Amino acid sequence: MATTRAQTGEAKCVLLVEDEQDAREALARTLRAEGLTCLCAGSVAEALSVVSSGEFIDVLVVDVVLGSEGPDGIDLIPMLREKNVRAPVVVVTAFADSPRLKRALNLGVSYLIEKPFRAKSLLTVIEKLLDDPFDLAHLVDRALARAGLTEKEDEVARLLLKGLSNEEIASATSNSDKTIRQHVTALYRKVGVTSRAEFFHFVFPT
Repeated sequence: MATTRAQTGEAKCVLLVEDEQDAREALARTLRAEGLTCLCAGSVAEALSVVSSGEFIDVLVVDVVLGSEGPDGIDLIPMLREKNVRAPVVVVTAFADSPRLKRALNLGVSYLIEKPFRAKSLLTVIEKLLDDPFDLAHLVDRALARAGLTEKEDEVARLLLKGLSNEEIASATSNSDKTIRQHVTALYRKVGVTSRAEFFHFVFPT
């Protein structure tokens, strides 16, 4: 049986901001089962209230759409930064249009997960961020520097590592899908991989 963080005494705190109650509760159960402390909020106001309680947040998981009115999940990020919450951010979205993608990337979001997704996929991302809270960027920089990429390939590589699909990268960078596929093919060839999973392993070897 795998050892959880609760068993090793390394419990970390995740703030989960999701307006759909069933999804929020299901994800929270999964994270808590792995020994993580999971604080939940269903809106921007609730998230700001949770943060004001003084709990230290290790990772933020934020859904983009939080109700039909008012600020969305991406609007929440700078609000939390103003409250000195510097945790890495995982953005969850059912649809990633270009303006939202660009806003998220400009705010330094660590990862994007598109719905529907498995709770285990989210857990894997969170564990990676928790295990490498300060070295993640260094690992990426070191791996990509070894690859000898062009400037455009480097940009595409970093967006791939944030979880964006080829179509989303094309939208965020104002390129065609075909152009991005060509960059991805060249990138994979230079680092000696044939899939996204192999590329992640190249950058984050286990």
